[in-house]
Amino acid sequence: MAAVPALVRRIARSGVLPLCRQPPVWGRAAWQPPGPLRSPGLPLALCRAFSNNKILVELDESSGVATMKFKSPPVNSLSLDFLTEFCISLEKLENDRACRGVIFASAVPKIFSSGLDITEMCGKSTEHYAEFWRAVQEMWLRLYGSSMVTVAAVNGSSPAGGCLVALSCDYRIMVENPKFSIGLNEAQLGIVAPFWFKDTFVNTVGHRVAERSLQLGSLHSAPEAHRIGLVDELVPEEKLQEKAAAVMAQWLALPDHARQLTKSMMRKAVLDRLVAHREEDIQNFISFISKESIQKSLRMYMEMLKKKKS
Repeated sequence: MAAVPALVRRIARSGVLPLCRQPPVWGRAAWQPPGPLRSPGLPLALCRAFSNNKILVELDESSGVATMKFKSPPVNSLSLDFLTEFCISLEKLENDRACRGVIFASAVPKIFSSGLDITEMCGKSTEHYAEFWRAVQEMWLRLYGSSMVTVAAVNGSSPAGGCLVALSCDYRIMVENPKFSIGLNEAQLGIVAPFWFKDTFVNTVGHRVAERSLQLGSLHSAPEAHRIGLVDELVPEEKLQEKAAAVMAQWLALPDHARQLTKSMMRKAVLDRLVAHREEDIQNFISFISKESIQKSLRMYMEMLKKKKS
């Protein structure tokens, strides 16, 4: 997509290391987080690790399955740098013939992703808002339109943009913990979810559930998210990686071309709608986010977060 060169330039300007493929090294295992998201012990020669600042990518060539682990504490917020790394990482995997599927998870305990980084939308220039929103669009276009099998292993709360990441995957598995929540709660911040957020949500849970949830800015507990179809399965935390691998194997058992064509048929109209109105959507975002009333709401929300931290 056309925005990729801009994303590459963004990496160069920001000093973020470009995604680089590391050859397998015998006797040295790639870094992995502790607990249930740790990949099983694989022969090191079959595992390649892509290194960058905010996302760890590991590709198991024997199965064709990669894992993208978000490692941007404290809450894996979708900053411009994070989104840039995400798009570059996903593009690398799309272009790698050894990769057929991706599991998305978090290396930060109790949080999958907190959603869009509020600081990117408050007190910045019009040019910055445009660059940021284009990166958000690019993330969704690449993930929702990916030809690979995509599984979200949601091992913590995932509001707003974090929920969009999970919604954009083919399958969602969430840890069975009522303290974890997920949903498009933008209305709580005085923000309107754009049409492509809405379309993705409607395609997952149906029109009525999506309408009610979006208007109320609802965050759904894990059991409720499962009940309304926002997530496909709930599992104990220690079983999350095992279940994600099993689901991935089930999807990869089908011929790629049939699955890919079916996925494209189901999602193409929604993707094409944003592509056709991309610049208009960016201008709508800039116009909306620049309003003083919205900026005031965002400042108040950030102040509230600061008080919670202190």
